[in-house]
Amino acid sequence: MRLWDPLAIREFSALVRDPVFRGRGVPAGDGRPVLLIPGFLAGDWTLRVMDAWLKRIGYRTYLSGILFNVQHSERLLAGLRRKLTEVQKEAGTRVSLIGHSRGGLLAKVLAQRRPQSVEQVIALGAPLADWTDLAAVTHHAVGVVTTANELVYGRRLNAEGRFTYDLKLSPTVPTTSIYTKTDDVVNYRSCLRPDIPALPVWGSHNGLVVNPEVFRLVGRLLPRPRRQA
Repeated sequence: MRLWDPLAIREFSALVRDPVFRGRGVPAGDGRPVLLIPGFLAGDWTLRVMDAWLKRIGYRTYLSGILFNVQHSERLLAGLRRKLTEVQKEAGTRVSLIGHSRGGLLAKVLAQRRPQSVEQVIALGAPLADWTDLAAVTHHAVGVVTTANELVYGRRLNAEGRFTYDLKLSPTVPTTSIYTKTDDVVNYRSCLRPDIPALPVWGSHNGLVVNPEVFRLVGRLLPRPRRQA
């Protein structure tokens, strides 16, 4: 959804004043690759602040190539698989995935299908337990996009059986859900699953990508010990 809404602006203002924005209080990155995946109705442009910050603290970051996250999931996953292959080949190691909202769902399923290529998944405000548990305005937007996908591609977003099945499976790589109880886009309870650790922060759904608490958590999660081959 929209990044620069009033709530997100408040969180961005807090971020630029917070020491974490200058890399304080988090370990320096070790150069490992990180692929960022935007949320529903959003694109890579919403992740530019996080992208630049991760680069500054020592990570090799890559954007997904998604201009607007509106296509049906399998079509988006095809592009993300190609991107993941390119990044892994260039970096020579497994890739960490950070996905916002629907981007977190895509990241989880991508890791499910390509565990040998993914180091870990960090999902921000992603309804990993029930992707249909949304606010009323979000349901309306999903309905519009579903109709558009049916007309253009002959596919409905709510008929993606394989994607939904893979989403419900227990994670095959370390996965963390970061959520806010004041989420105005998804029901925060849909971000909670017994098989996925969840970390709460303050703030809004759209503001999670510019939230100082999120940056602090991401900065501490990324350098976790690498998985054994």
